Amino acid sequence: MSYQMVSEWGKIHISNEVISVIAGSSALECYGLVGMASRKQLKDGIAELLGKENLSRGVDVRLVQNEVHIDLYIIVSYGTRISEVALNVQNRVKYVLNEIIGLNVRHIHIIVQGVRVML
Repeated sequence: MSYQMVSEWGKIHISNEVISVIAGSSALECYGLVGMASRKQLKDGIAELLGKENLSRGVDVRLVQNEVHIDLYIIVSYGTRISEVALNVQNRVKYVLNEIIGLNVRHIHIIVQGVRVML
């Protein structure tokens, strides 16, 4: 499934993969975020930390009744306030998707998969 925009010159299709990569990249810019976690279940209680080439595996994009819903699976840094990090990620992702794609995101759900100590 993809997001479709109509301009005066024609239609523009943006895949969910593109939206996922942009959302994941913008989330990584936020303070207190260690990285994106995989959407799949935890292995032995430890969340899998994704590299920059796999950001879309930590983001789920859905179109529900012409509204965009995004789930971000993240790992936060130990010692940071989780609620503040999550709110910053939500605001940053919404801003970037609106500025780059012109996408009006309805919901951004943050799922914290783990906490890591940054050395």
